Amino acid sequence: MTNIQWSDGAPIYRQLKERVIAMMLDGVLKPGDALPSVRQVAAEYQLNPITVSRAYQELADESLVEKRRGLGMYVTEEAAKKLLLNERERFLREEWPLVLERIQRLGLALEELMQPQTNGGVR
Repeated sequence: MTNIQWSDGAPIYRQLKERVIAMMLDGVLKPGDALPSVRQVAAEYQLNPITVSRAYQELADESLVEKRRGLGMYVTEEAAKKLLLNERERFLREEWPLVLERIQRLGLALEELMQPQTNGGVR
């Protein structure tokens, strides 16, 4: 989780949670991998341990990680599948309608969208 820049736009625990999710989607954190300890993350990023715990608890509530008593938090076997499914649903619900609207506004045809771009995207 190197070089995290915190923004003022969202609570830090949520930003931390999203960063861990991104690491799972990118394959940096794989099923069975341990998350860094709450103390380690809190110390490294100068965060309150309660903030880190809250992010980890939300991940556990969503069954993306599991607590192993005395060992820490581990990425669940189904985490990658759940995340991919959730991200696909979110894309179709939130992002795709905006993309589709723009495609229609620009009058682009399916054939144009499917052609590989050449000359830096200029035809």
